[in-house]
Amino acid sequence: MSTPVRIVLVDDQALFRAGIRMVIDSQPDLEVVGEASDGREGIELVRATRPDLVLMDVRMPVMDGLTATAEILREPEPPRVVVLTTFDLDEAAARAIQRGASGFLLKDSEPEFLLSAIRTVHAGSAVIAAEATRELFAHIAENGTAEPVPARFGELTEREREIFFLAAAGLSNSEIAAREYLSEATVKTHISRILTKLSLRDRVQLVVFAYRHGLV
Repeated sequence: MSTPVRIVLVDDQALFRAGIRMVIDSQPDLEVVGEASDGREGIELVRATRPDLVLMDVRMPVMDGLTATAEILREPEPPRVVVLTTFDLDEAAARAIQRGASGFLLKDSEPEFLLSAIRTVHAGSAVIAAEATRELFAHIAENGTAEPVPARFGELTEREREIFFLAAAGLSNSEIAAREYLSEATVKTHISRILTKLSLRDRVQLVVFAYRHGLV
């Protein structure tokens, strides 16, 4: 049997942590290895336990989730971080994603969605509520100024650019494959090359890149 995905919970509400822990620990492939009630405790706990993934509340006393996320992701071989928020268009969640978080989850998400999201992020796909992520950054972009497009974007082939824009619009690999008459394996290969060329970690960061540079 494979080793369970090791998870740290960081949230200032003990009752909420208890509920999330119960859901996660009911699964044989997932394990909560620690809990913290603020960002500072969360950083120390991550350093002590070296988890695979952190569920991080955005708003907490002592140190907020935004600051803690940025610090955790500066660690050598950092875990993936998923921020927890109470509403969709949360600018704090957007800033956390810009700083490297792998996405966000609503606190009132269904347990099945939470478990699926954890597994998705751990597998490296990091596609959590892709449509919600896209809507979040479209909302943020309304009031922002786009940054210049980096020269490395010009290194993408014509096909890679086509797939980049479809991924930035929130389409899944299967949806892109159907749209472009390609196999899912081919789409996955293209996405991997795009991420490498643009120095991006995952699909969520691709969406961030597109909105940050005014490409969508």
